[in-house]
Amino acid sequence: MEIISNVSNTNVIEIVMIILGWLIIVFLAYRMYRKQIVKPKVWTIPLMLIVGLFSLSMNWKMLETIVKVPILPLGVWILYFVFKGKNEKWQTYRSYAWLGFVANFIFFASTLLTIPLHHVIYPKDKLSVYISNVENASIINIHPSAKDRSLSKDSLIKQLDTMRQEAIYSDQWYNETLMNTESNKRNERFPYLLIGTSSKWGSGLHTLVYIEDDGKGILLSTPKRELYFRSQDSIMEGGE
Repeated sequence: MEIISNVSNTNVIEIVMIILGWLIIVFLAYRMYRKQIVKPKVWTIPLMLIVGLFSLSMNWKMLETIVKVPILPLGVWILYFVFKGKNEKWQTYRSYAWLGFVANFIFFASTLLTIPLHHVIYPKDKLSVYISNVENASIINIHPSAKDRSLSKDSLIKQLDTMRQEAIYSDQWYNETLMNTESNKRNERFPYLLIGTSSKWGSGLHTLVYIEDDGKGILLSTPKRELYFRSQDSIMEGGE
């Protein structure tokens, strides 16, 4: 069960695309090697590729993900100066150095494919993507205003696919919670934390799940965004 849980927290699509990228690079390096008359030592080829990977890159944000766009081939320049005055060796290794730089574009392209694929397979507006396995789910109180309640797994499972996503009114909630209220009488809007759940298998999503005081609201907090969902019925025993 622990292995399955670890995989659910791993972005499988990203791993598959990285493996595919490396397979393309290995294939291209193999073709280069076969066509060369003067062949380099095999163990030096990975070294040339890795050094060739070094580049000056520019960060670009796409759908909440930062991707690196290669600009200047720093690794190729380094190898050029290393082999300066050794023209024969440079001619032998040059293509692998440039392949290392080109590998940056291969991984860049794989990232561009990974992002939309991940959004299609794991829709970010579906609660069931963030809360998939509830076998060991339970709630804990995280604020003094929380009442002694327990999770209704049946109600949660039944409503996972029907909960509606709604807007988050941060300012309004803040005012309702803190303004004009004595500190010892404040009621936290989300006083419960849902634990023991996992996201959809292979999604790689890491989420904190807060439950609203009436048991009908769920606030998802991820490293990149927050989402709020409402249900018709409470997902807690003893909820309103």
